[in-house]
Amino acid sequence: MITADLVKKLRDRTSAGMIDCKKALEETNGDIEKAIEILRKRGVASAEQKSGRATNQGIIETYIHSGSRLGAMIEINCETDFVAKTDDFKHLAKELAIQIAAMNPKTISRETVPQSIIDKELEIYREQMKNEGKPDGVIEKIAIGKLDKFFQEYCLVDQAYVRDEKKNVKDVITEIIAKTGENISVKRFVRFQIGEE
Repeated sequence: MITADLVKKLRDRTSAGMIDCKKALEETNGDIEKAIEILRKRGVASAEQKSGRATNQGIIETYIHSGSRLGAMIEINCETDFVAKTDDFKHLAKELAIQIAAMNPKTISRETVPQSIIDKELEIYREQMKNEGKPDGVIEKIAIGKLDKFFQEYCLVDQAYVRDEKKNVKDVITEIIAKTGENISVKRFVRFQIGEE
């Protein structure tokens, strides 16, 4: 028997809808931990389905590091003004501004990296591998692997999340998409540091 109290406990821990919580508990015979896992998997799946939806509401958030020598500004968008005003959305925007200040990404995602930069990086990696005497058959695989590492530093959504390195920034955004039920996207950002050109 799935009690209302059990449903409330799961809802408090996941912020999922009451019906989703009840279904997940029924599927797991009242096991809260397993139900959380089911809801997270479904949340990610539904977040991926939302990724094509237009995002033309949102907020601009800033972060200034103590000492006022380093700061970041970000525009983050969602589908409705209602979600833009939620604490979860505002918290995400603040966290991403901190991420930008701390980790200095150069662009939002792999899709926004100019092809000329990708080509240049691959050329450098291939040359490095040749100079190390690696066989031709493995040079391309290693170069692609190094390019993946490059994206993890260069692109905001691929970076390890500063608060929890087991996640990347895309995972953190996806969790809020699952929670709010709306698509969320980073539109643009800028980072300032005193003395930088």
